[in-house]
Amino acid sequence: MAYSRLLILSLFISFLASTALASNDLLHDDHHFSILGYGPHDVSSIDRLIRLFESWMERHGKLYHNIEEKLHRFEVFRDNLDHIDETNKKIKNYWLGLNEFADMTHEEFKKKYLGLNADLPRSGKASEFSYKDVHFEALPKSVDWRKKGAVTPVKNQGNCGSCWAFSTVAAVEGINQIVTGNLTSLSEQELIDCDTTYNNGCNGGLMDYAFQYIIGTNGLHKEEDYPYLMEEGTCDTKKDVSEVITIDGYHDVPANDDASLVKALAQQPISVAIEASGRDFQFYSGGVFDGHCGTALDHGVTAVGYGSTKGLDYIIVKNSWGSRWGESGFIRMKRNTGKPEGICGINKMASYPTKNK
Repeated sequence: MAYSRLLILSLFISFLASTALASNDLLHDDHHFSILGYGPHDVSSIDRLIRLFESWMERHGKLYHNIEEKLHRFEVFRDNLDHIDETNKKIKNYWLGLNEFADMTHEEFKKKYLGLNADLPRSGKASEFSYKDVHFEALPKSVDWRKKGAVTPVKNQGNCGSCWAFSTVAAVEGINQIVTGNLTSLSEQELIDCDTTYNNGCNGGLMDYAFQYIIGTNGLHKEEDYPYLMEEGTCDTKKDVSEVITIDGYHDVPANDDASLVKALAQQPISVAIEASGRDFQFYSGGVFDGHCGTALDHGVTAVGYGSTKGLDYIIVKNSWGSRWGESGFIRMKRNTGKPEGICGINKMASYPTKNK
């Protein structure tokens, strides 16, 4: 191992020396980023791996403090590429790629980007499921709330376990647009700073309690009036003079019932919880995800539609890891898995806000 590190270090130094004169030629050589971010030839030699790593760094604006940190991140990158390449050789319905998280170990990634606190008890204050009388057979075969103008651009929670706030906000943004016709980006930061009775900022929370906060405080501020900081801040009560968006209530979808989730999703975007701690989630780049995952809920996201392709039914899910992850920030997750809890537990803890006017 020590010899390997010395070899890689020497190759890095020689590589940097050779590229000092070549300036940006690296980005104009025979390497072309495919949808996966790499090609078969990139894993054929250590020299090509270094070239790939340098290209990836340039593409994602990565900078490291010193050569030791860079060497460590290269080794993490190489291990992740091995997983990505081996997985892509075995799976057929989705694919993995070298996204901006490729220099993070899986443990680092989980610590920074997950943040649902499923151990919090659901409050019991949700109203009865309002779509129980909707006829499943009468639902459209596909729904995409992005096309209906009810979904804001993908946001990025960054190094803060605030997924629960992003899930809540996306659902509120959706019902507000459906009722008023106006798509307004709302403030996750307000929930992180102010909704602290049960929720815990960057250390996790639950969407139902966030809905309760919005109802109890008579609204949520706009993103532009209370912008995201990627960290916990102090609740700013002075923003009460600004315009807020209100909801009137919220409902829990019956747990472990695929039909009920689709009934609700046909009417509006829905807050859902999933287990996103599987390694494939970190590098998901496209397709209908049907990979291995459990049902230990650890991440809050928002279901924004459903459909089918090549015989696979799926749910369209908006994530909060930026637009470079997945399918421009979204993932299609397989439904009709035969398991009541759904893939990654997506049917276990769904809820949605209501708005009368």
